Amino acid sequence: MSLRDTTRSTLKQIPATVWVLGFVSLLMDVSSEIIHSLLPLFMVTTLGASAFMVGVVEGLAESTALIVKVFSGALSDYLGKRKGLAVAGYALGALSKPLFAWAPTLGLILTARLIDRVGKGIRGAPRDALVADVTPLHLRGAAFGLRQSLDNVGSFVGPLLAVGLMLLWANDFRAIFWLAVIPGALAVALAVFGLSEPNPPLSQRRTNPIRRENWQRLTAPYWTVVIIGAIFTLARFSDAFLVLRAKDSGIPMALAPLVMVTMNIIYAIAAYPFGKLSDRVSHHTLLGVGLLVLIAADLVLAASTHWAAVLVGVSLWGIHMGITQGLLATMVADTAPADLRGTAYGVFNLVSGIAMLIASLLAGLLWDQLGGSATFYASAAFSAIALTSLGWSTARTAR
Repeated sequence: MSLRDTTRSTLKQIPATVWVLGFVSLLMDVSSEIIHSLLPLFMVTTLGASAFMVGVVEGLAESTALIVKVFSGALSDYLGKRKGLAVAGYALGALSKPLFAWAPTLGLILTARLIDRVGKGIRGAPRDALVADVTPLHLRGAAFGLRQSLDNVGSFVGPLLAVGLMLLWANDFRAIFWLAVIPGALAVALAVFGLSEPNPPLSQRRTNPIRRENWQRLTAPYWTVVIIGAIFTLARFSDAFLVLRAKDSGIPMALAPLVMVTMNIIYAIAAYPFGKLSDRVSHHTLLGVGLLVLIAADLVLAASTHWAAVLVGVSLWGIHMGITQGLLATMVADTAPADLRGTAYGVFNLVSGIAMLIASLLAGLLWDQLGGSATFYASAAFSAIALTSLGWSTARTAR
């Protein structure tokens, strides 16, 4: 059987629920990325924000999303249901979109970002747990890779639309933000009417995830994944700084979101094949490869602001994301009990959320004080620390 036939066969075996979640994520990401790809430029040029304030807004927003996941994940385990929380999260994200178009100050932008990311936090852990619930073990990496790939189709379509509309509407940020409301509403409608979930087995008792004996069931292999994920997040700050690096390269402001288009096209292409590969090879080896690619991306972005260097660095960043993001989600599912998956994803993202806040604040501070190159050199240093920690963990596991 050829590689193409094998891929087609695997895709046919992935449950319909995973496909629906993927397309819901795609639509919501189109909505979000239209705004997010322009937001750093809007904050700096229209509202007069500094790079540090961009880091504050982005760090608080993204870390909030990750921190909220711990509560929604635990609640989904207790209820034994995932869909309701996922739909509520998508709805909250859609309702936040008009605030960006209205916002006259950085304060309302921060409010809108927090509401949007709370929605992401509410839906994230139940959604990932639902993917694990409905997918056979031997297809889990492929399923997470597929959902991540569809998600990232939205992540490059959104910035691409933003670039076209900036050129068409003469840099009218607010009009473009209004248009972003439409795909967000479509995502919620698809989640409500297209998503289904299995009933929990009759033999499965309702789990109270905050009880001490349940926490003790999250064993050392799971906590190792949590620690590795946090170090990864420290090494990889908000994507907003990629857009600011593109601005430094001297390209027209309307074209700066193309870096997000490039990154997410590469991410979308890489996510499924690397997810499928993770079902057959060592997870630690793949994570190590992902870190080496991130180090290469950081060094390229630090060394030059020429548009070609920025393009290469952003492409490498996308490959890194495709290798690692679905893989980390798979590793959480593999190391956590089935009835505690929501909680496990929530705790994983709580720790990563704290790391994201620290990383983005540090990135913004370095950018303002020492320039963009220092920010990317720092990321490379954290990546090297993560690679060392991963090697230590692998050696310890092998004993």
